[in-house]
Parts: sequence; C-alpha cells; structure tokens
Amino acid sequence: MTANLVLYNGNIRTLDENNPLTTAVAIRDDTILAAGSDQEMRQLLSPNGQEVDLQGATVTPGLVDAHVHFRWFAQSLQQVDVYEVSSLAKALERVAAKAAQKPAGDWLTGRGWKHELWADPSFPTATDLDQVAPNHPVFLSDKSGHAGWANSLALQLAGITDDTADPSGGEIQRDAHGRATGILFETAMKLVQSRIPEPTNAQIVAAMHDAQTACWEAGLTGVHDFDGPKCFRALQTLHNSGDLGLRVYKNIPAAYLDQAIDLGLQTDFGDEFLRIGGIKIFADGALGAQTALMVEPYSDNPDNIGITVTSKEEMYAIASKASAHGLSVTVHAIGDKAVRNILDVYETVRQEEAERNETAPLRHRIEHVQIYHPADKNRLGELNIIASMQPKHATSDMEMADKFWGKRATYSYAWRDMLESGAPLAFGSDCPVEPIDPLLGIYAAVARTRPASDYAPDGWYPEQALTMEETIRAFTLGAAETSGQTARFGTIAVGKAADLTIFDRDLWQVSHDELAQTKVVGTIVGGVFKFRATV
Repeated sequence: MTANLVLYNGNIRTLDENNPLTTAVAIRDDTILAAGSDQEMRQLLSPNGQEVDLQGATVTPGLVDAHVHFRWFAQSLQQVDVYEVSSLAKALERVAAKAAQKPAGDWLTGRGWKHELWADPSFPTATDLDQVAPNHPVFLSDKSGHAGWANSLALQLAGITDDTADPSGGEIQRDAHGRATGILFETAMKLVQSRIPEPTNAQIVAAMHDAQTACWEAGLTGVHDFDGPKCFRALQTLHNSGDLGLRVYKNIPAAYLDQAIDLGLQTDFGDEFLRIGGIKIFADGALGAQTALMVEPYSDNPDNIGITVTSKEEMYAIASKASAHGLSVTVHAIGDKAVRNILDVYETVRQEEAERNETAPLRHRIEHVQIYHPADKNRLGELNIIASMQPKHATSDMEMADKFWGKRATYSYAWRDMLESGAPLAFGSDCPVEPIDPLLGIYAAVARTRPASDYAPDGWYPEQALTMEETIRAFTLGAAETSGQTARFGTIAVGKAADLTIFDRDLWQVSHDELAQTKVVGTIVGGVFKFRATV
C-alpha cells in the first residue's frame, strides 16, 4: 500500500512506546500508514503523492484542547475585547470605541476583564460604563466567566433594581447603601444575559469558521466543547456542510439531561468529527470572584466560603440518572469543598455502576480541580476520575491564589499530585477564559510561571511541574483517553488518524526562554494541512 503524503527529515515524537522517536511518517488518506526512517517512508510514496521536508521541525500527535467554550470563543472574536486590559480606563476606552460603531440601543458585549490587575483592584461599576456608553446596554463578563459587569441601561432592561432578590446560586453585588453596583455573580448574570438578543444559527456558524481557523493556527486538531445546544446545532451545520475540520467532543449541560435521555443519546455516540461527551454540572464558582466553594473561608475574607451553584444532593441525582442511562458526567469544581462534594457523589455512583456489573466504566471527569483538600489527594485516582485541568490558570492566578488561599495554595493546580494519584490527566485552556494557544498551557505546565515574571520566577510550587513528555501526553493521549478514542487518536502509529501538530523546534530540548518563543508551523487533520506557516 502506498502513501499520498510523506513527512520526512523531522523530529517525530510519536508517544508510541514501541517507536517513540523517528524522522518520517507516511500517510494514506486520513490514516497513518507507517512511521520510520526517511528512506523507508519515502519509498512508500505513490507516484502522485506529496512529500514534505520538515527541515528538522518537531511533530507530535495532534494537540487537543480538552476544555473549550467554542461558541463563546467564536463570538468573543467579534465582541468588545477587554481581555486582561491593564486598567479600568483602558476597558472603558474600548467600550467607547465599540459604542461609536453601533447605533444607540444595540447591545455591547464582551469579556475578559480582570480587576485584580488594575491599580485600584476594586470592582468596576455601572456608573463607570454609563460615562462612555449611556445609550447602549452593556454587559461584559469577567475573565473567569463567573462575574458580569452591566451598565444602568442593561440593569434597567433586565428589571434589576436595588430591591431585586438574589437568585438561587447567584448574587447581585450591592454597595454599603444597598444599591446594586452593576456587578453580578454566577446565576445573577443570567438576569441580564437573558435580555441580550441571541445570534442566529448562521451568525454562529460564520463566527465558528474564524474560530476554527484560529484553532488550527494554534496547532489544535480537536476540542472538547462545554457550550449549549445552539453551539451543538451550529457544529452540526458545519459538519453537514463538510466544513467541520476539528474533532469535537460535545458535552451537554445538565439542564438538558432529560431531553438527552428521551432521545436515547449516550456518551460516545457520533463519529470522529462530532461525538457526544458527558453531562456538564457546575458545582461552584471561580477563584477571582471568590465564589469557588471552600472547606475553610478565604484567607482575606473570613466570612466567605464561596457559593454552592449545585447542591451535593442535586449533583447526585443528576449524576446517578445520567450514569444509569449511559451518559458520563463532567463537573466544574474549583474549590476544595466543591471537589470533595463531587468526589463523594462519584463514589456513590461508582458503587451503583459496580452493582449493575458494567464492564466498561463511564469516564467521569472533574473540570479544573484548581485546589483539593489534602484528605482528598488520592480519591480521583482511586475512583478513576479524569482530572481535566488547564495549566494556564495556574500562572494567571498564582498571585490571587496566594492571597485568597494562603498556605492552602500548595494544594492548588496540582498536576503532579493528580498524576501520582493515578488520575487520568487531560489538559485544555478553558478558552476564552484563557487564550486558545496551547503553547501557553505547555509553558505553564513545565515552568510553573510566566515568561520573564517577577513573581515566582523559578516556578510557583515547582514540585507540581510536569516534564514535557507528561505535558504533551495530557494534550494528546490524555484527551483521547478522556473521549474514549485511543484506538484512533493520541499517538503517531500505524492505523491512527493522521492528526499532527508541527513545531519549529524540539520542545523536549529547549530552555524555558526558548520554549516561550516556540511557534506552531503546521497543523494536519485527517491527513490534510489545515495550517502551514510560510517560510
């Protein structure tokens, strides 16, 4: 059998323990035909085939981001960009610029502000936004996605007054006089978000085309998505038109569990481009908003232990029901109490699964696991629960973690501890909470700091750092294990899908400084170059 594409003269890190390092790979259609020496692989090339001289570039299995909000990311590319702006004034400047481009009355939306970065780290207010966009309703979610900032017109359209009661699982921030400030936490954000006109399916699909291109340019061949039904519908539109060029593992919000059961959907239904994942639950909030649920109060806020978004009892009801119908469960849990609560739930669910004599245990997950209580250190491994983590969060949050959690931060973003517990490890970005670029996560995982950072320049709790091999596995084979697709994905080996990421240097050999300069120079999905840098 001949190949239609051969890559040679490379540094190919296969992650296949039987053939870990080679120089060339032969591809036929969408599948790896062979991996070996340049001479052997080039001999397999068909007369009309294509060969590519890698010129020493490094190739890995295709990187997969195991936690993305794909619709949210796609739409964010078209909104007000306040991602980690350096000041309140800069945020307002960008809102004003967008307001000047839109008719009065049109909504202005955006995301990514992080008030902790500002000279005055106080929360912004509706009054601030009113100064630059009084005639446009404005709603900007913070970087974590667990707090929102609205102007007075947006609050008015949402019916929020000083007397509006906090919704279950959320909070309307109020000043010392009891007045709503314009900041909304957790489910309270929905009071405004429900008033924002929904984009059409065609608009979402158009935005996804740009988002997909951005993923390829970042070296991604697949994502695990955590958005809702409109995202799923748009992904199906892309797939049906033949335009979906990312492998998507689609998780389902818990609110749609009954509909999924009624339809007979089960985890892993679908094909290699669009596949059903698990049922997504939110246990708690986020670190930045101090809504992550903790065993003990926040170090700088002794009256606050965070917010319970979904009670332990409700999580059990959802997880037990999902499991009984062949649907795995994936739970957002950031605080140590939230992690403990869902582990307690999973322990009971695992017992129920054993009583049903299930031969293939469902691949349940915890998303984030940003801090655990030391008493729970080994429980993910013992219960075979996947730790779906985002390394970039650690280097974005390390100052906050030290401030809010104090000495408990030694148990935070603990990738090494999770691996040693025996828990399967899958890495992602939580984009658009963090940028889609997996190289940022790779750097964070091995260096445990930011490039040229004055804060923990030698690594923040460096004992939790991973090797490059462990890190790339979490972005490749770990993602394949999480989606139940190791037969086709995760390594470069005969019979595997030809999904590859190409880097301009050997990640295994470079210094941290050089790693920060590394670039993706090619992305192949199903044997087709989706991105190829010009030399």
